[in-house]
Amino acid sequence: SNVLIIGESGTGKELFSQSIHNLSRRKNKGYIAENCAAIPSNLLESILFGTKKGGFTGAENKEGLFKKAHGGTLVLDEINSMPLELQSKLLRVLETGKFRPIGGDIEEKVDVRIIAIANKDPLKLVKENKFREDLFYRLSVINLSIPPLRERKEDILPLVKYFINYYERIFNIKIKGISKEAMDFIMDY
Repeated sequence: SNVLIIGESGTGKELFSQSIHNLSRRKNKGYIAENCAAIPSNLLESILFGTKKGGFTGAENKEGLFKKAHGGTLVLDEINSMPLELQSKLLRVLETGKFRPIGGDIEEKVDVRIIAIANKDPLKLVKENKFREDLFYRLSVINLSIPPLRERKEDILPLVKYFINYYERIFNIKIKGISKEAMDFIMDY
């Protein structure tokens, strides 16, 4: 099933997506993550769907991420940054399981699990006409909302212990622990 993970920046959404992939039947296939906000919108389509030689000036045969992730998982981070016109093309792939590379004549079948990650409330974006409602429902077969650490303070102590152990191993040193003042500061922050 497709998955939509929602949460503020820094809440660990991509770690959740990796865990979903690693615990799925697709774990031995590709896991590809792409940040939709990090790529200019005019390039994102060719990165996702690929290109065929002759499709436009200078175009070469190039596999897109859908083809590379075939059988595996494609993570679309910050999907809320994807332009509306590209959202409609993504919706078509989700509905048909097919896509057409830019400049291509033939649709190609693809079997990919999409994990979409949003750092803003997608329902609010739907109301603002910044996110397609039909795409939202197609992606949100399974919804995960990851609350920020300030709303799950019970996770802080295990994280502190994890990082102490981690840095003990990395630097081959023994860390006595964390002072009460430092722990209080972290909890209050």
